[in-house]
Amino acid sequence: MRAGANPVAAAAARLTLWWEARPAATRDREFALVFTLLSFAAPLSRIGAQFSDLPAHGTSAASVLLTLGQALPLTVRTRWPAACLAVVGASFALYESVGYPPTFGSLGLYIALYSVGAHQERLRWLVAPAVTAGCVVFDVALYRLGSPEELTDYLLQYTLLAALWGLGVLVRRYRVHEAERRRLSGQAAIAAERSRMARELHDVVTHHVTAMVVQAGAAQYLTESPARLRESLDAINGTGRRALAELRFLLGVLEATGDSAQHGRSPVPGRVPDLVEQVRAAGQPVEMVEDGEPPAMAIGAQLTAYRVIQESLTNAVKYARGRQTLVRLAHTPGWTDVTITTAGATDGAPTAAAHRNGGPHTSGGRGLTGLRERVDMLDGEFTAGPTPEGGFRVHAHIPAGGAV
Repeated sequence: MRAGANPVAAAAARLTLWWEARPAATRDREFALVFTLLSFAAPLSRIGAQFSDLPAHGTSAASVLLTLGQALPLTVRTRWPAACLAVVGASFALYESVGYPPTFGSLGLYIALYSVGAHQERLRWLVAPAVTAGCVVFDVALYRLGSPEELTDYLLQYTLLAALWGLGVLVRRYRVHEAERRRLSGQAAIAAERSRMARELHDVVTHHVTAMVVQAGAAQYLTESPARLRESLDAINGTGRRALAELRFLLGVLEATGDSAQHGRSPVPGRVPDLVEQVRAAGQPVEMVEDGEPPAMAIGAQLTAYRVIQESLTNAVKYARGRQTLVRLAHTPGWTDVTITTAGATDGAPTAAAHRNGGPHTSGGRGLTGLRERVDMLDGEFTAGPTPEGGFRVHAHIPAGGAV
């Protein structure tokens, strides 16, 4: 508990959570038992609702039974609210008609009315006319028995009963609204998780398959050099294994239905030097420079930085094959700047044009647009565009504490 917190409020909150966590049937039984005991406990036993104002009669065995009839049915007020109200209402009407002294158990009528409004599911439209008809019959009976109550008193009593029922209706509507809100929130979370998994799958497949295609294309020219051919085949094998490992992880996160099985779980990013070496083995001249001490980054920030480098190097291999590429990491205590720069063309075909035509939107419509979404989700900054020399530059300013 935080310093300065109200211990009474904290205890009440814990008690509320404990009570709500119990099954509804158990809560109703316990509540009805306590309510019944209070109905016969002094001084509460003489406090209650009184509508008739008829000549008082003394307590008898019948009054005790009718008091129990107003309290014990509350054990089913959630499961069968209409039946509960019928028994409680009939017991209350008979108790008042005879003129027994006020009893705390008569408040069960108010609780039963509230319960019908809050929990009745079937034939809900019948509740209001049925209760109204019961009130009319009850009031006519009291009038015939000589009750001194006037019409305004009966209307006031009916208004009170209708207000209690209406309160239950409002609570029920709020509960239904909250359930719908939670359902929609759950669907939105599932959609967001699917989108996240789609981005991960796109990045894994695009990068590794591109590297394997480039390595396989280069291998056909190395048949006269067995040693270099073996190195190329080993590189293809390593790339394939890494792709399978990442794909196996991502598919394991998903259920057979496609819903998220382990919500919020993210793939662990690989090492950037290994990524650079993999691309270099594919024939792309890549250099890496790292400045500063890497901060303690959240897993989401690490994965985003890794994917920015991975996607940028994939685009460099696809659209600027053989051009010098520089990966620069600049660390500060709270941020990491990732910059990938591909040199301009030397044969008159500008690298920037190739990136504009294919890089920003590789297969699946993701590419650099997907990277921008990743960085924006972390409240970072992302830019991508041509350089004055005709090359292409991708820059991401990523907060160390960001979490996807």
